Order: sequence, then structure tokens, then C-alpha cells
Amino acid sequence: MGTVILEGRLLCKDAAEAEVVKKLLPKHIRLTKAERGCISFSVTPTEDPWVWLVHEEFVDGVAFEAHQQRAAASKWGQATKDMQRIYKIKGL
Repeated sequence: MGTVILEGRLLCKDAAEAEVVKKLLPKHIRLTKAERGCISFSVTPTEDPWVWLVHEEFVDGVAFEAHQQRAAASKWGQATKDMQRIYKIKGL
């Protein structure tokens, strides 16, 4: 099993969702970068204030799946679970 890379976009439907992302994102990034097996992780705003570019890279599928589980159970995961995500995952 090799490196897993996720790339795509997180799409907010309105300003309220964008504010949730802005508020919770710093802690989510900090926790993710501290995870075992995280090579790189970024969620960056675009010119559209409701769209964020996402790039994740993990050493393998085990690390990627552990991240997915941790993130889903976190405050970030619960607050953003209904936001639209358009992702491509390579390496699984």
C-alpha cells in the first residue's frame, strides 16, 4: 500500500457555512498535521469566499482511514458533515 492523496474542493452554500469553516479550520488543520502518517494537509480559501481547496497526503491507506474516522467524530466533522465536498482520492 502506498501514499494516499486526496484533492478537491469544500463548497459552502452560504456565508454562515463559510464562517463555520473559518472558525473551526485552524484546529482541524493542527490536529490533522499531528496525526501519525500525515505527510501534508491544507485547506485554503479561493477567490470565492464559499469555496476551499483541499489537499491531503498520508503515508498509506491505514493512516488515511484513521484520519477520516477521527475527523468525522470531531467537532469539525460534525459541523461540516452536510457541506458539499468534491474530492478525488488516489492510492486507495
